[in-house]
Amino acid sequence: MPSLSDPVRIGLPSLFDPVRLGALSLPNRIVMAPLTRSRAGHAGVQGPLNATYYAQRAGAGLIIAEATQISRQGQGYAFTPGIHDENQVAGWHTVTEAVHRARGRIVLQLWHVGRISHPSLQPEGALPVGPSAIKPEGQAFTETGFQPFVIPRALETAEIAGIVEDYRQAAHRAQQAGFDGVEIHGANGYLIDQFLRDGTNQRTDAYGGSIENRIRFLLEVTRAVTEVWGGDRVGLRLSPVSPANDMRDSNPQALFDHAVAGLAPFGLAYLHVVEGATGGSRDAQGFDFAALRRSFRGPYLANNGYDQALAEAAIREGRADAVAFGRPFIANPDLVERFRTGAPLAEPDKTTFYGGDARGYTDYPALAQSAAA
Repeated sequence: MPSLSDPVRIGLPSLFDPVRLGALSLPNRIVMAPLTRSRAGHAGVQGPLNATYYAQRAGAGLIIAEATQISRQGQGYAFTPGIHDENQVAGWHTVTEAVHRARGRIVLQLWHVGRISHPSLQPEGALPVGPSAIKPEGQAFTETGFQPFVIPRALETAEIAGIVEDYRQAAHRAQQAGFDGVEIHGANGYLIDQFLRDGTNQRTDAYGGSIENRIRFLLEVTRAVTEVWGGDRVGLRLSPVSPANDMRDSNPQALFDHAVAGLAPFGLAYLHVVEGATGGSRDAQGFDFAALRRSFRGPYLANNGYDQALAEAAIREGRADAVAFGRPFIANPDLVERFRTGAPLAEPDKTTFYGGDARGYTDYPALAQSAAA
């Protein structure tokens, strides 16, 4: 007999209930987060192996496909996929067809890494670009191994409109590739995040200085992408307090509350938020994520270190409309079913996270396959 606290009995939502994010109707609230796996080859083209990988995980309420560069300049890691030429569009179309045949839903995350790159990954060996010429700490993952980051070239004001146009064209190509929508990557220390935060943006033009100026690039990109898709098929990912890729800001609460409030006219499908340090601590560092959600006023997708219990509590208590899971999906293609039945989770092989072939990518068995073995 169910207890009085049983979510089914008293009508509270659970991870397994459907939810609507803009125009996207999800059969459950378990979202596959974007996961860079570096298996797209030198030309950034997805193929049958990638299609199998995503189709295996189509039980997710929504798949957010791995970060995908909008231009050659936008690339920062070896063997990541692109969406800036026709071969890449065709490759991604193979993936979306496979996911749709498996009755899944998939959106593409649009990516420009900014300064988190290396000349060997750039057209004609050029310097990576950023809002300001500030070198990040760390190393770039190149085709010949890890290389130290370099001092980026600060973008000229006149160049910024061209990058906004690259986002617009990438949004068009995502439509041609058969995606159900797109997510703008504004998190984790990449180009949009670099413009937002004053630790990386020391510009003195219309894109620097005040919060109003620093959010300008984000709003221009969002306008361009929503003019292609409509706001109800566009999401946005942010990471307000994550130090990933050597990031910081002097007043993140004021910055990000103002930024998401400025998104209101676009009617976005959802806001996808990394709560804490990307892939690390969930420490909010004094940041009020509930206030951020109120500023946004639309569906809120929570991310970072959630297990099933934490996710269920967030949904039940109204702190999130859906929850994104990353690494658990790597070794558990049927993660939704494992959560539903209480089955144990498989552990991923970290040595196969980035690059390689089917090993550690498409060879993790589902529950039914494990039982039959």
